Amino acid sequence: MNNENKISKIIPVMLAFFTMGFVDLVGIATNYVKQDFNLSDTAANSFSVMVFLWFLIFSVPTGILMNKIGRKKTVLLSMVVTFAGLAIPLFIYDEIAMFIVFAFLGIGNTLMQVSLNPLLANMVNKRRLPSYLTLGQFVKAIASFVAPLIAAQAAIYYGNWKLLFTIFMVIDIVAVIYLFMTDIVEPEEKNESSSFKECFSLLGNSVIILFFIGILVHVGIDVGINITAPRLLQERVGIPLVEAGYATSLYFLFRTFGCLSGTFIMARFSPIRFFMVSVLFILAGMTGLYFCRETVTIYICVALIGLGNSNVFSIIFSNALLYMPTRNNEISGLMIMGITGGAIFPVLMGAASDAMGGQIGAVMVLTICVVYLLFLMIKMKKMALE
Repeated sequence: MNNENKISKIIPVMLAFFTMGFVDLVGIATNYVKQDFNLSDTAANSFSVMVFLWFLIFSVPTGILMNKIGRKKTVLLSMVVTFAGLAIPLFIYDEIAMFIVFAFLGIGNTLMQVSLNPLLANMVNKRRLPSYLTLGQFVKAIASFVAPLIAAQAAIYYGNWKLLFTIFMVIDIVAVIYLFMTDIVEPEEKNESSSFKECFSLLGNSVIILFFIGILVHVGIDVGINITAPRLLQERVGIPLVEAGYATSLYFLFRTFGCLSGTFIMARFSPIRFFMVSVLFILAGMTGLYFCRETVTIYICVALIGLGNSNVFSIIFSNALLYMPTRNNEISGLMIMGITGGAIFPVLMGAASDAMGGQIGAVMVLTICVVYLLFLMIKMKKMALE
């Protein structure tokens, strides 16, 4: 495949990565829904469960489905399901409808996360896989970054933050058509379709389970901080949600910058060393959230966490795929099942915040996630030396 032809095929895949970022609107949407329906932290954070619960239920079945219908068709199916979720708020907006919206977004994103990464893996040089996966995460982060901005501007100028769904729905349609019209040849799978038992048995591998939990806590931090950051500003600085919501955009801005820089850095340097630096950035930012009481310092902490967390997923995911390349579909399903952390940790954070009467409870839960990444950092360094 020549470079021009390769680029023409990668562009629609990257646009699909952009639609993958739509799921991150759950952070800012949760805060608006909490405000609109006067919900507690625990009740509001339960909306994230409806997004990320499906990663637990559908990740492994999606890996099996890919063995039957192929990766491209699975990605297309994911974007159709996402479209259905984005369309609902145009007609109905109440608590039940939003649970359904988040459920559709979660199911669609599960299908996409499991299938899109292996689809890209088949199109690029294996040595460059971490770099290309990071590029995909960079494109995804752009959608995550603009979502709070669009919601805020729509709320300020049109009195309707839900216009965000309309804009994303149009982009989703374009992405479906573009990918459908692109001819992507998928190699024949050498392995036969796996059973559920065979897929889950991979978690018995000590390395795979380490990576799985790593994805779990990474997503816990990712979702948790973009829910918690605006609330910290409201609680400690006393600014309204429309202004506090920019903290989420700041997080994704630095996450986007981190992905972009990581694309080039990991093409030249060891991803393991880059992972170590990334985790230390997250640790520094999370530690600061215990003490900061001013807007600027809280923003700095959020920026450090966003920068550090930007490449964690791609490094863990690529290492898992390369560790056992003959089982890519199944491992992809298991790794994406780890995105269930987006359902588990926000609920724990909400309960901790309600119990402690402030967002410090949420920060403590997030700190547990950072401690595990420190542990994984040490383990990955040892594996690289062996």
